[in-house]
Amino acid sequence: MVLAPFNILLFIISILFIIPKNTWRKSLEDYIKILSYHTTYLILIVIVVIVHLLEVNIIDPYTTKLVSQNFTAAFQLIENGVVYWFSQHWASPLLYFFVFIYIGLYPFLLWFSLFYFIVLNEKKAMKTFSYALITIYAIAIPFYLFLPITNVYTYYGLNSALDIVIPTVEQLFYTTTTNNNCFPSLHVAVSLLLVKTVSLTNNKRFIYLTYFCTSSVICAVIYLSIHWITDVVGGILLSFGVFFLIKRFIKET
Repeated sequence: MVLAPFNILLFIISILFIIPKNTWRKSLEDYIKILSYHTTYLILIVIVVIVHLLEVNIIDPYTTKLVSQNFTAAFQLIENGVVYWFSQHWASPLLYFFVFIYIGLYPFLLWFSLFYFIVLNEKKAMKTFSYALITIYAIAIPFYLFLPITNVYTYYGLNSALDIVIPTVEQLFYTTTTNNNCFPSLHVAVSLLLVKTVSLTNNKRFIYLTYFCTSSVICAVIYLSIHWITDVVGGILLSFGVFFLIKRFIKET
């Protein structure tokens, strides 16, 4: 699979250019203590991932049948084919670039950010990430279960941009999502969460990278005809609402 060597390459580059050079001077005992502190937050994140996989692969098919109604036509009526227009004007360089962002750089930054927070003992960043991720997903999951919104390319019967660039990758993609878990956009909300938490580290290179990734993800979900504009707006509002709540919660605790 092309994604494995790609992640290894990104990891090596990130180690060289993102992580400060004096990071590795700690003793093994120090790293064990740091990891023990962050274990609780890692467990919370793993729980979110497990619940998400259960929702996608077991719960969602049942609730979709239970609801027995799809609400995508309302979004299409509001937007009048704006996102569809992009699918009719795909250019190969942009297509490859945005697929690279969507299925390559964004997932890499998710796990690498957690690695960074632990290695550099970024306590506030890790705490904010875990609490905000739980809250974002808790708010989003009722929409995914009871407000089915089909993604744009499936709704219009288009070829998947992901499969065009990396044949058969969509099989892997749909083990972690469904074609009707669109509103609000979790890609948008969590990419904004990356910016929020990495900004707490004061690592300028890393911060600039997450800003680049997040702005590119927002463009990618539209250009690749995956999300409706309404999904994107929903993801933005969700993330900023959660940031406000988490900021107050962390201050109080």
